[in-house]
Formats: sequence, structure tokens, C-alpha cells
Amino acid sequence: MNYHGTTILAVRQNGKAAVGGDGQVTLKDTVVKHHARKVRRIYNDNIIVGFAGATADALDLSERLEQKLERYNGNLTRSAVELARDWRTDKYLRRLEALMIAVDKDSTYLISGNGDIIEPDEGVIAIGSGGIAAQAAATALVEFTDMDARGIVKACLLYTSPSPRDHSRYRVCRLLLEKGGGGGGGGG
Repeated sequence: MNYHGTTILAVRQNGKAAVGGDGQVTLKDTVVKHHARKVRRIYNDNIIVGFAGATADALDLSERLEQKLERYNGNLTRSAVELARDWRTDKYLRRLEALMIAVDKDSTYLISGNGDIIEPDEGVIAIGSGGIAAQAAATALVEFTDMDARGIVKACLLYTSPSPRDHSRYRVCRLLLEKGGGGGGGGG
């Protein structure tokens, strides 16, 4: 899979989680769109997903994850496992070219078509062509600053996205993880 031109970053810090992504869409080596929504809220705004890869494929997978969440009463872990299993074994789904990050009040997962479900050790995970740099920068900011999750995501996207000059257009969603419950809250 070729993820040229995409950066999606998830950070969990001090009881809060943020997921952000640039809006760049490319066809081969040409940027054709700068403001795509690669980060979305699903399941009554309690789950944030971000994706890299073919847009139609990623949207299909996002819809399928939401169906699993409905079936399993919002249990992201169970829904991610079921989606990854379907993705790996179904003839149609196996052809989809995308990676997804899914975040809820308790968990952060990278879900792939190979059947992988990866939960990061450090509370930081990224995908896309800018993902390696964004993850490295975010890990350093988590360890050596007092920045909140949203601030870390914004700073990392500013400096690691393929098109940093257009930093006013990235999208950062945030989950407030207060005691007693879930989503909503800030940022959009």
C-alpha cells in the first residue's frame, strides 16, 4: 500500500486522547485535495477513527467498524477484533487498501487488513507516510513536555505533515476521558 501524503496521529496523555490528521489526498505523486476529513467521530461521538489509504476503502471500513460497535454495544476491543477478522478472511474486504486508528475512552488501536490489532505501549501511534516522524515527535513531546494530547497532535502535524504550510486545515478530534465516562468534549 502506498500512503504518500497522509499523516494520522493519535496521542493519549493525562487522561485525554486526541486524534488528528492532515487533509491531503494524492493520486500518485499529485496532490488533488488539501482538506479531506480523514479523522471522524463515530458511534455517538464516543469513538474517533482516522485512516490512511484509499478513501473509499477507509470509509467502508469505518462504516463496518460502526456496525460492529452497534452489534457489540460500543465495545471497541471486541469490534476491532471482529473487523480485523472479517477484513483478513473476506474476499471483498481483503482487497481494501487502508489502515485505521480507532480510539475510545479506554483504548487506542491500529487496525490493519492483515488481521493486526496493535495497541501502542506509549499511548502514541501514527500511520501514513508522515506517521514515523509524527510518532517520534509525539513520543518526545509526551515524555519531555507538559503539553496536552491535543497540543501534541497539533504541533506534530504542523511539523511532520507532508504539506505543513497548510496547517490551518488539519483536523484534530479529542476525547475527554473524565472519570465516569466517555466522549464528547472539545475540538473539532
